[in-house]
Amino acid sequence: MPDGPLIVQSDSTLLLEVAHAQADECRRDVAPFAELERAPEHVHTYRVTPLGLWNAQAAGHDAQSVVDTLVRYSRYPVPHALLVQVADTMSRYGRLQLLDDPEHGLVLRAADAAVLAEVATSRRTSAMLGERVDEATVVIHPSQRGHLKQALVTLGWPAEDLAGYVDGQTHPIALRTDAWALRPYQTQAVESFFHAGSGVVVLPCGAGKTLVGTAAMARLGTTTLVLVTNTVAARQWRDELLARTSLEPDEIGEYSGQRKQVRPVTIATYQVLIARRRRTRGEPGPAGQAPADAYPHMELFDAGNWGLIIYDEVHLLPAPVFRMTADLQARRRLGLTATLVREDGREGEVFSLIGPKRFDAPWKDIEAQGYIAPATCVEVRLSLPEDERMAYAVADPREQYRVAATAPAKLAVVERLVAAHAGASTLVIGQYLDQLHTLAERLDAPVITGATPVAERERLYAAFRCGDIGVLVVSKVANFSVDLPEASVAIQVSGTFGSRQEEAQRLGRILRPKADGGAATFYTVVTGDTIDTEYACHRQRFLAEQGYAYTITDADNL
Repeated sequence: MPDGPLIVQSDSTLLLEVAHAQADECRRDVAPFAELERAPEHVHTYRVTPLGLWNAQAAGHDAQSVVDTLVRYSRYPVPHALLVQVADTMSRYGRLQLLDDPEHGLVLRAADAAVLAEVATSRRTSAMLGERVDEATVVIHPSQRGHLKQALVTLGWPAEDLAGYVDGQTHPIALRTDAWALRPYQTQAVESFFHAGSGVVVLPCGAGKTLVGTAAMARLGTTTLVLVTNTVAARQWRDELLARTSLEPDEIGEYSGQRKQVRPVTIATYQVLIARRRRTRGEPGPAGQAPADAYPHMELFDAGNWGLIIYDEVHLLPAPVFRMTADLQARRRLGLTATLVREDGREGEVFSLIGPKRFDAPWKDIEAQGYIAPATCVEVRLSLPEDERMAYAVADPREQYRVAATAPAKLAVVERLVAAHAGASTLVIGQYLDQLHTLAERLDAPVITGATPVAERERLYAAFRCGDIGVLVVSKVANFSVDLPEASVAIQVSGTFGSRQEEAQRLGRILRPKADGGAATFYTVVTGDTIDTEYACHRQRFLAEQGYAYTITDADNL
């Protein structure tokens, strides 16, 4: 197209002209295989990566569809070398396959013997390979299934795992569909996962990821281990399962810091799984080798003959759970998340150990269908007074963000925003506890932090849901898996540096459809001319990729 919105460059970057009439359509079509890197006002920069292309391939997009998208929207001829690179990269997924051979058990089979020869000579993988069956097939010990997949992704030869899964212990679960039904995209997500056996479903916050997990459990009819971020999330999962399925209370166990129940469906928190055993005298300290049972609660993975393991908020998966998951490749695994972005760069491990992306629905598409609330994003910028600017300028670089993020001027801005939305259910969200307690006092609102007991958190959330509390001040404990349907305004005063995943989750707190059909408003209060502004731009990248635009306004204009 002579006047397309996209400039495709030979270094795998894509430049999207935001003001172009086809920009939104183009953004939607490149999102399955390209990641947004920068999102200033006029031109957004995407990058095409091998992992993005492999995830697209696993989700049903072939190389021809990617090439067609680039050619259709590009303003200039697409560099031929890039088109060849796309086709070559996507063809690498599946050239190696893990299979269950009737005679030899688990094997790695190559469509091209030269690929297997390359893998066999690599120091990363050679020790994981067993005896040769023929020039294109080698035996793999089942214990190496996950570790080999990790290594092959690093080598650029991602294996397609077709070796199958153990069924686990049968446990019938029926959906109660008399008063509700799966939405079309939820049904599609469940079917995509079921036919693949393992993988990740990516849906916006508020779009019903828990229901996808619930339907997957019913589809498989097997014992299930559900891993969640915290105890509040565990109890929300339990309530949903009791309301939506035939499960009775004594069939659902909670495995958390407070309870240790193992039932046909067990819901465990990541925190309890990675809790270390206290060392006894004579055991190695932090600088030594950790004892083999350093994580005693990891035994939960073997405590039941699980047919399915669900990883809620899979983008937050802790490293010890990754390591345990490498040994659980014969179990079906379902990852649920709003974004595959990981700030630690371990997206490749999600891909290899949990599984590729099996289903992804753009946020704006779900919004257009009326299943999540439309949202307006506003960045409110304020200036530091001269004395605070000097304090910021001379602060240690590690302290500069705290100085900027907790600027006292933000308090008055938040007060004005809350007043402007009087009567709306409003969340004030931040990172620094002293800042949050000060805001709670000035707003005469309750505050929830990590130190708030679970029972008190649940009481405050319930009061907020029913409208008894209009304004709630929350720390990062409310970033994930908290169901607050009527929250329509969120005011973010500080965050975890430049975390894109946190920005997405915080917007997600207010995206559930409103009873009155109203829209949501997401404010980020930012200190101008500081690192706070830089981090805000980085945080907004994922949401810009989903089609959300941030309007920037001066605090003096409120």
